[in-house]
Amino acid sequence: MHCRRFQNQPMSRRDLLAKGAMGFGGVALQALLAEQSRASITNPLAPKAPHFVPKAKNVIFLYMDGGPSQVDTFDYKPMLKKYHGRDPGEVIGKLAPTQFDSVGKVLQAQWDFKQRGESGAWVSELFPHLAKKEVIDEIAFVKSMTSNFSEHTFANYFLHTGSPFQGRPSMGAWLGYGLGSENENLPGFVVLNGGLIPPGGLDCFGSGFLPAAYQGSVFLPQDQPIANIRPGDVSSEAQKRKLDLLSDLDRGTLAESMPDPQVEAAIQNYETAYRMQTAVPDLMDLRGESDAVKKLYGFDAEFKNTQTFGLQCLLARRLVERGVRFIELTCPGGNGDRWDQHRKLVDGHGKNCQTVDQPIAGLITDLRRLGLLDSTLVVWAGEFGRTPFAQGSDGRDHNPFGFTVWMAGGGVQGGLSVGETDEWGYKAVQDRYEIHDLHATMLHLLGVEHTKSTFRFSGRDMRLTDVHGHVMKEILA
Repeated sequence: MHCRRFQNQPMSRRDLLAKGAMGFGGVALQALLAEQSRASITNPLAPKAPHFVPKAKNVIFLYMDGGPSQVDTFDYKPMLKKYHGRDPGEVIGKLAPTQFDSVGKVLQAQWDFKQRGESGAWVSELFPHLAKKEVIDEIAFVKSMTSNFSEHTFANYFLHTGSPFQGRPSMGAWLGYGLGSENENLPGFVVLNGGLIPPGGLDCFGSGFLPAAYQGSVFLPQDQPIANIRPGDVSSEAQKRKLDLLSDLDRGTLAESMPDPQVEAAIQNYETAYRMQTAVPDLMDLRGESDAVKKLYGFDAEFKNTQTFGLQCLLARRLVERGVRFIELTCPGGNGDRWDQHRKLVDGHGKNCQTVDQPIAGLITDLRRLGLLDSTLVVWAGEFGRTPFAQGSDGRDHNPFGFTVWMAGGGVQGGLSVGETDEWGYKAVQDRYEIHDLHATMLHLLGVEHTKSTFRFSGRDMRLTDVHGHVMKEILA
């Protein structure tokens, strides 16, 4: 209660400024943040300048889920035939623990090898189309790749994200973050799912701590590759009004708060999804493709999985033509399975190769025909290889100690083979490479210095190669 004699003293200008300074600062800060929010709502997939002149603009990643056997495909080891049926501990020496600890006898290659093309690359009879001179001489083999993990889920995360743990950005997301995309009507990272999502699930294609706009969008190789791609509204105008309202609400939220990359990514994803309603049907419309091109990819093959993977490869080429930065293909399900034959190796690997051989050879041939191979990096890899000794009597266990991957186009010197495993095809012994080196090389070919492509998260600058990785200069053109 005030004394009756008390009178409120008028506030001087000096007192007003002193007591209201923080308030005026808050008003100014709010205005600045609102402007920053409006300015930051830009397309995160807009093309960005590389660190240096790139050799490639796009990547097609042919993911061989499960772990192909290097000694049955591209890594010829005659010692396996000589010592077939012997105890591996006696002839190979000390063995590392295997995933299922079921070690059988030394198992020779189940298919014959021949040298192919002018390069003389060793190729098993599993790949009659890939072995053709005009295809095999475009390929650079890396026969000394290694992984840090022998279990599918950890190895899949490691191959895709450079980390064995769930929640890190995929390499496709990193490329989108670093370079953007050249097509605003399609995602920058597309996964063409043939039917088998790898162990580890969709996080193999995720954006992790990067904004959600960079995550992989999963398409199916069919007439409607994405659910709800056809609008359900009575008219396009009605749908556009709904999306405009949603956008206004989201942008209003941003204007009233601190900038939020996740909200900005959601706005961009809505807008991309709207534009995809036209772009995706155009992508899937193959009426402009000749019968000769469809036959090249295996559309007329008797094996259904060849047809499925052939469609995936053709769609990958069409996505490259439309400027999509990173396209990954997964293996078809149905009549085949992953490259994970712990038993019945001949049947399983036979079907796997029948699935991918003709479509991949067709893809390389078609890219070269259209003048796209020089600017498109094609990568073929599984998460690890397989042992040179049997699991049981007719399978092979996981082997992360030395396996084969290959690359073609996009600045790679075709007709090369770098690195070696030992005489058994068991462990890398010359020019040993790691998954981080594969990632560093892919980024390099697209004009990205892997040590400089970073994102601040959890108090440190994160990158795809972590604190590792060296460019495999031996395969560069």
